[in-house]
Amino acid sequence: MQNLERLAALIKHEQDALLSRWRQQVRQLPSAKHLDTPVLNDHVPDLLEELVTELLVASNQTILQALLEESPAVHGRQRQHDGFDIVEVVAEYNILRGCIQDLAESHGINLAGQAFHILNRVLDNAIGMAVQTFATQQALEVQRRREEYLAFVAHDLRTPLNAISLAGKVLEMTTSGGQSAESAQMLKTLHRNVQHLEALIQKVLKESDHIRAESGVKLERREFDLWPLVEVLVHDLDPLAATASTQLINKVPVELTAYADASLLTRVIQNLVTNAIRYTPRGEVVIGAREADGRGSVDCWITDNGAGIPKDHLEGVFDKLETDPERDGGTGLGLAIVKTFVEAHGGYVTLESKEGVGSTFRFTLPGRVKVGAD
Repeated sequence: MQNLERLAALIKHEQDALLSRWRQQVRQLPSAKHLDTPVLNDHVPDLLEELVTELLVASNQTILQALLEESPAVHGRQRQHDGFDIVEVVAEYNILRGCIQDLAESHGINLAGQAFHILNRVLDNAIGMAVQTFATQQALEVQRRREEYLAFVAHDLRTPLNAISLAGKVLEMTTSGGQSAESAQMLKTLHRNVQHLEALIQKVLKESDHIRAESGVKLERREFDLWPLVEVLVHDLDPLAATASTQLINKVPVELTAYADASLLTRVIQNLVTNAIRYTPRGEVVIGAREADGRGSVDCWITDNGAGIPKDHLEGVFDKLETDPERDGGTGLGLAIVKTFVEAHGGYVTLESKEGVGSTFRFTLPGRVKVGAD
């Protein structure tokens, strides 16, 4: 019993020095290097106090009775937020174990027997609770990102699907009266399947409308000519624009290049142009860009002379699930996708709009970083 009391008194007296040595070693973990002292400490000081209590009472209680029950679980969630992996979560507790053992040996305290048993029981159970919560939180994060990705893809599928539907209707009108029975049947099949796909997409979006996403987007950057990318988009969206008698104009300089993820950039511009078409019947939508500096950064903009956005709606246009209350069919994801993808590139997006005059969405694409890998 005297040995347990000596160890408890030593841990309590040397707690600050013990934590300092622990932090010094934990900072060698890749995910811990950037953390300040309060975040790094988290619940460890409380854990030491509970260990001291355990040593003093020398009981055979389980950790669920003796420790602050929520402390290791909260710690697991915190470390998931801090970017630790599960190995690092285990490592920081084992580093603490080693620091306590070194402290005891340096003061001539034998950790064999009950002292060793209590120390291991406290730390092992804390590890178990923290790791379990960490793993659960990580699984939820993976699920959330998958749901977000599915919702984003479903949203983006609506534009090409609308173009297919429109092309089918135009074909049906232009061949009206001169169709063969086989052609008429094929058009009916096309129309039926388009409706089926639209229903599936709407179902996915409805089931995913609870997502709250942070940017977890993986970029595959490369340098490419921007004009052809925009020209292909204009060609693909022309049928949609024609239904509103809206003219799409590509004013991107032919020689301009961008360093970005071409797939994500396509989705950004597609969402902005599609959004502009909705509010610009019998008007113009202009896609433009220019080099922003001498380091390869590019400024892009989509300008229309349409209805514009009321001033009291401007602040929330990029928020998820924020839709125009006066228009049906919106999901509130289009502009949120734009913001997410632009910020994933390290850029930012802004909006200027005036009711009855039109809107201009601008976003930046930083150039290639010359020093350090992307």
